[in-house]
Amino acid sequence: MSTKRDYYEVLNVDRNATKEDIKNKYRKLALQFHPDRNKNAGAEEKFKEISEAYAVLSDDEKRKKYDKYGHVGSEEVFRGSESNFEEIFRDIGFGGIKDIFEQLFGGGFSGRNRSDPFGFGFNFGRNNRGEDTVIDMSLTLEEVVSGKNETIEIPALEKCSVCNGSGCYPGTKRKKCTSCNGLGQTKRVFNENRFSTFVTVETCRTCRGIGEIIEKPCKNCGANGKVATRKKIQIEVPPGIDDGMTLQLSGRGISDGDEVPGDLFIRIHIKPHQIFEKLENGDVLYPLKLKYTELVLGTEIVLPTLYGGEKLKIPAGTQVDSIFRLRGKGIPVHGQRSKGDQIIKIKLEVPTKLSDRQKWLIEELDNTKNIKS
Repeated sequence: MSTKRDYYEVLNVDRNATKEDIKNKYRKLALQFHPDRNKNAGAEEKFKEISEAYAVLSDDEKRKKYDKYGHVGSEEVFRGSESNFEEIFRDIGFGGIKDIFEQLFGGGFSGRNRSDPFGFGFNFGRNNRGEDTVIDMSLTLEEVVSGKNETIEIPALEKCSVCNGSGCYPGTKRKKCTSCNGLGQTKRVFNENRFSTFVTVETCRTCRGIGEIIEKPCKNCGANGKVATRKKIQIEVPPGIDDGMTLQLSGRGISDGDEVPGDLFIRIHIKPHQIFEKLENGDVLYPLKLKYTELVLGTEIVLPTLYGGEKLKIPAGTQVDSIFRLRGKGIPVHGQRSKGDQIIKIKLEVPTKLSDRQKWLIEELDNTKNIKS
């Protein structure tokens, strides 16, 4: 684990900066790196880093210790700093500190525990958050037009009925990890010189941050405390969804009942249609084949649309590749109230078999094309 950066450097403030200077700088950086505003890689880690720095430098006692001894153990960083964050988060519209840190780190306000080494009242790991689930869904163009309500099955987890979620073989219990003394973390102290001490904290490699070890695992779940199952959920796909879009349903992912559920992501695929071709901006293309006589003399036909039959008048003398447009007969545009159009492109239907009389008539027509009326 790399040595932590200097907190003053993280917030880009002088060592003699006032509390107001530090507060204003953190406010600015929080707006810049808040995960809801900044989706770039590394933004979330940067937000955690500046929050840790602010938790120390905004507290007179912790700042005094930091200036004298350097970085302290992680369990000391956030303890007692709730009020310093609450004011800023509410001022800039992020909600309370509980909201943002639950979003970032998962878990909830459950009191001090191994997953809450800072004594801050919430989980700073994602140990209490279930996994996200990704599924694929194929839709017809008709379903894109109308939207779709469907009951689907997704992977899920449930508590192991044999060990009741403990992960231990029946009749046995977890034991405190001796490597970290049950803390879930181990410290390494570096004395750079007699005036400077650096402390790094890392997850215990023996118990992986749990603070306990299982000597005899449950055979049914393999010490996981959970077993795989499937569950049915009702989902609603809005009209106008586009191919390649992903729907995110918060809290509909995997959870064993004790965890905060992960999110469900639905990747949309639109099936090819037999007669329509999907274009951009909600438009659909319909190639219309007409006979030579219909093009020359004109006609009126009933066209298929995604909404039922629709009359279309073809004027006499219509040329091949001419375009007609039925307004609002396309697909709803996602996120808007408008619909695309159905575009009709005229094609010539050329017969492949002709009787002798039909051939003669066509030849006669060709012979008369240069005769002046």
